[in-house]
Amino acid sequence: MQHTESVHVAEPTQATEPAPTAEPAQATEAAPTAEPTQATEAAPTAEPAQATEPAPTTEPRQATKRGQSRLVRAGRLLLVVLLTLALMGIIPALVARMYLVPSGSMEQTLHGCKGCDNDRVLVDRLVYRFKKPSPGDVIVFVAGPDVWTNSEVENVGEANPFVRKLESLGSRVGIHFPAGTDFIKRVIAVGGQTVSCCDQRNRVIVDGVALDEPYVYFSPEAGNAQQQSFGPVRVPEGQLFVMGDNRNDSLDSRAPGNGPIPLSAVAGKARFIVFPFHRIGLINSTNPQSRPSGQH
Repeated sequence: MQHTESVHVAEPTQATEPAPTAEPAQATEAAPTAEPTQATEAAPTAEPAQATEPAPTTEPRQATKRGQSRLVRAGRLLLVVLLTLALMGIIPALVARMYLVPSGSMEQTLHGCKGCDNDRVLVDRLVYRFKKPSPGDVIVFVAGPDVWTNSEVENVGEANPFVRKLESLGSRVGIHFPAGTDFIKRVIAVGGQTVSCCDQRNRVIVDGVALDEPYVYFSPEAGNAQQQSFGPVRVPEGQLFVMGDNRNDSLDSRAPGNGPIPLSAVAGKARFIVFPFHRIGLINSTNPQSRPSGQH
């Protein structure tokens, strides 16, 4: 009987089996508890470091470069504008200018009279840098008192207020409107030639040959439709004998106190009528010596 009791006393050793009590050890496994360490991974916390990366800080430099580039372009544009304005003033003075016909001495090739809407002509200032004026050329020249003392030109100014405004604007870019010493006539004879008037048909003679001048006009208000006799006159080398197309109303190389003009006085060749608009066109520069009347 005593042995049996000892058997029952040994049962509590089964209640203290370590298997059930080992579960807490499983609860402390590292896998679940490692989650906090994942939350402290460096990748998410590195975002502030990305915010301080140098790439975004280059934007001010790029903006500065863009600003400098705009300034360079603006400077170049300004330079182009200034050069253009300079050329507008220089080129007309060297190449072409506009002149107002000062009198009626070139009627009806060119129209001009006191108080009228006179023609404005474009004068080529470059052509005579490469060649000398030829017979038939309509030229603008300057003849002061040391060259001519007799002239029909009066410096009365422009009557049209609109044209006066254009003249004012034009003078700022080299478009020239003549003073009282600027003349426009036609070349009849050049240096070395002998000119006189007239033959039996009232024609001018150069080197013994009568000229064919389809542009000649006689003003009814100026008297008889005939040319005045003169000459013979031998034109000195380096000079030009000039006459107006309006032969009975032009004071030119025929007039006392005038005579031939020096080549140095020539400003250029009149090529176009540019105003008034209804008279726009080329200016006739027929060489009267190239078509003698006897050959027609």
